[in-house]
Parts: sequence; structure tokens; C-alpha cells
Amino acid sequence: MGNVFAEEFGCTKAGKNVTAFILENDSGMKVRILDYGGTIQSIVVPDKDSKPTDVALGYDDILSYETGNCYYGAIVGRYANRIANGRFFYNGREYDVGINEGGKNHLHGIFSQRIFESRIDKDELVLKYLSPDMEEGYPGNLSLTVRYSLSNDNELAILYTAFSDKDTVVNLTNHSYFNLNGQDGSTILEHKMMLNSREFTEIDESMIPTGKITSVANTPFDFSRETTVGSRINEAHRQLRIAGGYDHNMILSGKAGELKLIGNVTGDKTGISMTAYTTEPAVQFYSGNFMDGDTTTYGKGKIRYPKCGGFCFEAQHYPDSVNHPEFPDTLLEAGEEYRQMTLYKFKSREEK
Repeated sequence: MGNVFAEEFGCTKAGKNVTAFILENDSGMKVRILDYGGTIQSIVVPDKDSKPTDVALGYDDILSYETGNCYYGAIVGRYANRIANGRFFYNGREYDVGINEGGKNHLHGIFSQRIFESRIDKDELVLKYLSPDMEEGYPGNLSLTVRYSLSNDNELAILYTAFSDKDTVVNLTNHSYFNLNGQDGSTILEHKMMLNSREFTEIDESMIPTGKITSVANTPFDFSRETTVGSRINEAHRQLRIAGGYDHNMILSGKAGELKLIGNVTGDKTGISMTAYTTEPAVQFYSGNFMDGDTTTYGKGKIRYPKCGGFCFEAQHYPDSVNHPEFPDTLLEAGEEYRQMTLYKFKSREEK
């Protein structure tokens, strides 16, 4: 295992200090994580020529993280993805959690905008946040702990645990955008990808699941064999048209609660590959369809990230599960533990 140390990352508009924590290993990998939103600000790994390459998209300063609208690298919650009309019913009561996307849906929540308590525990970074009862309309005081660790095998692990003093709903994820070619302003359309998914949840025109679960077979959503991301993204498929590309909940093959493969992606220029795993039942595969509409002009290094400039693997429960009793449940009962792990493993195709 490696080293963890802290450095300043500036102040928010409200004058609160933001700290960056750097995780280093003995294999030349370095990860920078902010206590603002639990944000993964950079992931530097050696490419096929041993050149250090930052494969995580984001910003160089805290003001951009405050004003941007892409959730680069952040922990999102209390409920990742979408809740239709910002409402759900539980135990005979309606909960209104607000609408923050297109006047229609609740999306992700505000954890990405909060400063977490932080400490270094040996070779791990530990971040904590207490979401008070009825924050954004969610019941219960939710105590969240997120632990980040980096192994010498270039495995970045994220372990989430949470408890609530009232029954509530929880769906957390990390919203990192990856471009395995680095910060060069290119797209990920020539990245080669394999996904461990045989089905996905169809969406309606407002990006909310219809309830129908569809096989990926004979569709542009079939990545069971390694295929370039952009090879079918412009096909005349209604689901692609609705989302402007891929922005869908892909159901993972494997047992509930066990660490299972999400998929593997390889950069076409650098030879860097990322293999991802999670204990969650699904992953939102997002091809960065709206990155060019970011309210902050520049990404890192004054790069203008283009449409499809990065991809996301957002390990999660299904979107709008609170309004679909047929989907896996996102209820967290009072006093019970929420637990989730997601792991990203990086290597170069030149490595043996």
C-alpha cells in the first residue's frame, strides 16, 4: 500500500477551506480526492509508454466545482439518478424531494456540494457527512462514511456505509468521468468497451424508467463483446435518440450484494485500461452526451471538454426505484447498515 497526504485546494465562495488528499502507491499511480463532495479530482496512471496520464475529468479550481453542472468525480446522493416529479410515497406519506432537472425530475441531490469531515486512517482516506432529517425532503438523519483506498495493484476502492435513525431511501454513487486518453480534449468514442450486462431499463422521453426491462441482444446496447463506444451510438434506436447517446441503467449479471464485474474499457491512444467492479445491481453507463453544455467553460488544463469527452460508470440501484416496487428496493430501515463497494482497476495493455 502507499501513502496519503493532504494539501490545500482553495476556498469556496462562502470562504470555507477545501482540502485535497493525495493517495499514492508504489506503482506510479496517484489519486487526488477533495473533501468537497468527496470528489475524485484526478487519477494519474502510467500509459503504455510509462507516461503519467490523468484519466479523470474535472476542474483545476474549487470555484469551477461550485458552478459546474456535470458532477465531475463527486459522490452524489441522497439519491443518485432520477426520481420522477421529485416525489415518492412511503408508508402512506408523500415525500417531496424537489425538482432540479428540466422542471421534471429530481436528479442526484446535493451531497456533491457539501464539505465532508475528513481524516487519514493509515493508508485510507475517510470522509463523513451527516445529512440531517428532511434535508431535501428525505426522512432521517443519515450518517454517511466513504472510505477510499489505493492498492499497489492500481486498484482504487470506494467503500460506502451509512445509517439512518428513521426509515429512508438511499442510492449513492460516484460520478467520475473517465477519458483513458487523458486531458487532450478528445472523445471516448474510439475507446473499446465490454459491459457485463444482458438487460437495461427502458426510459421515457423524460429519462424516467418505464418499468420495462429489455434485453441488449440485437441492439446498440450489447457490449458483451469488446466494441468501440461510438460504433453504434448514432443508430436509429429510440432509446439512443431520447438520451442523445448512452445514458441508461445497465443491469449487471451476478448475485445481489456480491462484488461483480461492471466492465472493461481501454483508451485507443494510451493503451490504459480500466476494469470496474461493484456490489450494486446496476450501473448507469453515460457517454457524456451533454458535456458541451457544462456551465463552466473549461476543464482541467484549460481544455474545453467536448460532447462525449468522457464516460461514466455510475454503480447504483435502478433509477426511480422508489416509484417502481418491481425494482430492487432502495429502502434503508432505521438502524440498519447501508453498504456498497465499487472498485476501479487500472493497467496498461503493454503490462503482462
